[in-house]
Amino acid sequence: MPHDLAIDLGTANTLVYVKGKGIVLNEPTVIAMDTRTKSVLAMGDEAWQMIGRTPGYIVAVRPMRQGAITDFEITERMLHVLLRRVGVSRISRPKALVCVPSAITAVERRAVIEATRSAGASSCFLIEQPLAAAIGAGISVHEPVGSMVVDVGGGTSETAVISLGGIVATRAIRCGGFDLDAAIQSYVRTTFGVAIGERTAEAVKLAIGSAAPYADEPDAQVRGREVSTGMPRTVSLSSAEVRDAVAEEVSQVLAASTTCLGEAPPELAQDIIFGGVHLTGGGALLRGLSQRLAEVTGVPVHLVETPLECVVLGAGRCIESFDRLRPLFAAAEC
Repeated sequence: MPHDLAIDLGTANTLVYVKGKGIVLNEPTVIAMDTRTKSVLAMGDEAWQMIGRTPGYIVAVRPMRQGAITDFEITERMLHVLLRRVGVSRISRPKALVCVPSAITAVERRAVIEATRSAGASSCFLIEQPLAAAIGAGISVHEPVGSMVVDVGGGTSETAVISLGGIVATRAIRCGGFDLDAAIQSYVRTTFGVAIGERTAEAVKLAIGSAAPYADEPDAQVRGREVSTGMPRTVSLSSAEVRDAVAEEVSQVLAASTTCLGEAPPELAQDIIFGGVHLTGGGALLRGLSQRLAEVTGVPVHLVETPLECVVLGAGRCIESFDRLRPLFAAAEC
């Protein structure tokens, strides 16, 4: 019998949970292809290493942008490789539960379903990421108690107030970790006249990025190409400069969270004051973000234990208790 799967098809990383086994795959959502033969050369970590370093006929691309499929064919090929890695074949065709942003359109949802089925799943079900994140964070979503989740991903940031197994209020914006990287790239280019790559910007964000000041802030040496001369150049960036560079994107996430909290019914808002806000997603690891969120909402903020895996763990629990939790699914294609 095939083992059913839960897939977090994220803009930055794709995670796969196999029923009875747990998380078996966690790799960047990147695929490298040979444009001459249309063949897949690499996927995941290996393809991520190729970004910005390939010859003209090899492209390393992210088929997901802002939580939605931008290239259906490439996404289908990537899913095909992913499912083969976890043991799916023409004979064993499991059910798949895919986590999707609550902000995607009906057309985008249909594209996810079709891509997953074409890749080898017998049927595809969808669950909204904030709901999956809440389950993964250990929140009792079926209780008549209000809970609030802020999921900051690579391409989208979603805030949801959850009660009785459903989303009562939600606010989703197409702004996430990649937008922070782009802001750092733009700042370095504008301020120093130096162009840096996507991977370099991400490394800077992880090394010295923050949403609030902290003790012993370090500097970072950034290497790139001087725009005016085309020659290599190294510049020094301070933590304060990076914080200023990403301030607008951080403000968007905070504004979406406060707006969603303001839309919650009074009784649920009272529950959230006592229970706090649960912060999940890779973007949640930005230093000081939980502190800033607590300041603007006036509510305690809890960074979950495994923010990167929280969504797929929640979807995995749904797979483990499929019949009981099926009413939580957003859509299904059997």
